[in-house]
Amino acid sequence: MRKLVINGGKPLTGEVTISGAKNSTVALIPAAILASEPVVLEGVPDIQDVAALIEILSDFNVHTTFEEGVLTIDPTNMLSIPMPSGKIQSMRASYYFMGATLAKFGEGVVGLPGGCFLGPRPIDQHIKGFKALGADVRNEMGAIYLSTNGQGLTGTRIYMDVVSVGATINVLLAAVRAKGKTIIENAAREPEIIDVVNLLNKMGANIKGAGTSVIRIEGVDELHGCRHTIIPDRIEAGTYLSIAAAVGEGVTVKNVIFEHIEGLLAKMEEMGVKMTIGEEDIYVAPSKDLKAVSIKTLPYPGFATDLQQPITPLLMKATGEAKIIDTIYPKRVNHIPELNRMGALGRVENDVISITGPTPLTGCEVAASDLRAGAALVIAGLMAQGTTKISNIEHILRGYSHIVENLQQLGADIQMIEED
Repeated sequence: MRKLVINGGKPLTGEVTISGAKNSTVALIPAAILASEPVVLEGVPDIQDVAALIEILSDFNVHTTFEEGVLTIDPTNMLSIPMPSGKIQSMRASYYFMGATLAKFGEGVVGLPGGCFLGPRPIDQHIKGFKALGADVRNEMGAIYLSTNGQGLTGTRIYMDVVSVGATINVLLAAVRAKGKTIIENAAREPEIIDVVNLLNKMGANIKGAGTSVIRIEGVDELHGCRHTIIPDRIEAGTYLSIAAAVGEGVTVKNVIFEHIEGLLAKMEEMGVKMTIGEEDIYVAPSKDLKAVSIKTLPYPGFATDLQQPITPLLMKATGEAKIIDTIYPKRVNHIPELNRMGALGRVENDVISITGPTPLTGCEVAASDLRAGAALVIAGLMAQGTTKISNIEHILRGYSHIVENLQQLGADIQMIEED
């Protein structure tokens, strides 16, 4: 079993460069199979979710090469085969193969997705969209069976009952080859959706309105290859900004689009974190005398749910009582008991997180319950006095590229070990 061992209390300095967005990449890879020619993605993060998707592509007989952040996907000889279980169930984003295979082949069998458990995350809006486009959708033995019964998909108007990034992207993938016009109302507005639409339009799609709540898709007969550079990962950026504010003595976070994390930056400034924001980088100065703030996660452009956990350790340096309300995933609270083991004063009542600070942290053995909870424990370990040993780090490696090397370059005493 791999674990992270952190000897904390060391100030960090220097620069760190943010990778391509994980939440874009896991949708862009399934989107690429819609092409009739190779697609080249640049800035692909070296994370386990990407490795898992490459394995799935191999099972579909899609040839790939991945070197130094450049992933080439050649779907020329792709086969329509059922993927009811196994690797495709290991990560939640595998559900994008539903929309992609439905559009490409008019059919698909995809196992229900796994990934981090953050409470109920139903795919009913995905299924609603597929059915509205004319697909037959059945759930049998833990797999979703999709078919157009040889009739193809037909554009229509689809209203999303809840704002969902996953459902918006999945319906986009299905609708891009449908006959006529599809209109998605109450669509999610996240930057990752714009990134996926930019790729699809480069491939020959006709999509307008990405980044707004109404997206219009004119179906096309064929999509071709292209080259596309992935946007920077706003969640990774926010994580390193939290690290810089918590234990930094002057850290520059590079390859950042600050407009994508304005909700986080506003809260950090409210806390008293001193930052200099450039065109593509943010410098975080040493920050003291921080004050507690209240945070409510909301759909973009609000405060991102994925940054709720990484900012929690920083709140433990602030004076007063901080509160976090996650309106997206209210059960995203499993990091609090682990942080309390390190000395934090956190509690959860009616899904509201309260943090009283400032509190010194002490290293101990903790376990990551999900990807972003793992990031929170890494930050807490860097802040703590003594040694922190984190288990279940596969969660962390799913979403953070070269996290150990990046932190070591900043001066952290962190290593990955094998332990029975």
